[in-house]
Amino acid sequence: MKISEILKQVKRSISFEFFPPKTPEGEESLFKTIKELEFIKPTFVSVTYGAGGSTRERTIRVVKRIHLQTDLTVMAHQTCIGHTKKEIIEILKEYRNIGVQNILALRGDIPEGQKESFVFPPDGCRYAGELVSLIRENFGDWFSIGVAAYPEGHPESPDLDTDIFYFKKKVDAGADFAITQMFFDNRYFYNFMEKVHKAGINIPVIPGIMPVTNFKQIKKFADMCGASIPKELIEKIQPVADRPEEVEKIGIEYAVKQCEDLLRNGVRGLHFYTLNRSKATIHIYNRIKELI
Repeated sequence: MKISEILKQVKRSISFEFFPPKTPEGEESLFKTIKELEFIKPTFVSVTYGAGGSTRERTIRVVKRIHLQTDLTVMAHQTCIGHTKKEIIEILKEYRNIGVQNILALRGDIPEGQKESFVFPPDGCRYAGELVSLIRENFGDWFSIGVAAYPEGHPESPDLDTDIFYFKKKVDAGADFAITQMFFDNRYFYNFMEKVHKAGINIPVIPGIMPVTNFKQIKKFADMCGASIPKELIEKIQPVADRPEEVEKIGIEYAVKQCEDLLRNGVRGLHFYTLNRSKATIHIYNRIKELI
């Protein structure tokens, strides 16, 4: 079923993001996590796509397996910078042929170490807006298309207003909904949404939540996507940085309060970046489920 249609029907949406593991053992561990999370009955789940298309086969395999072996609605992430338009269309045909109807259209990250030397395919899409247009031109309304949004602005954008200008271009090209990059201070999200509404963007925007369970790992992700980590959170974690269980406990508590605030302020969905683990997400869900 299309996510755009589901979002119209549910009071609140809860969704999860996974990444395609590198090994068969990792894949089985992922499906154990999926089974552990199924009781929450997520609105949908998504599967990421590596920088420059580096996880193409693994992403397709995991998406197909979720679609065929579970009752979950699955969305495939699809980036464009490492592919020609023809290659992208072939990938999307694979999804269409098995009945997958949801795509998260992304420009994608340039592979690490190739920022200066990366060459875009001559017959490809440079931006997510072009990818959205390509999907609509070739598949009409078959796919429900999601896009990314950045409450603190995309790292390559000069300012938030410019970022929202390009966000609107993605919506005008045919995007149905958006999922935000992770953020840890809800004020960024509320400010972003105020600007989004002023720009005339009316699609659902689902906030992305990443619980801090490994501080070094989360800091790396945050630096990559331009998200800032609040000083108060850093000050709580630093004294126990060498005690993983304590870091996780603090991170979960912080995420619970963040989600509670979002839900009490009328947010209609939460998208959890799970890192292929269930523990933190289940803890948070059990604490906030009365608000959902």
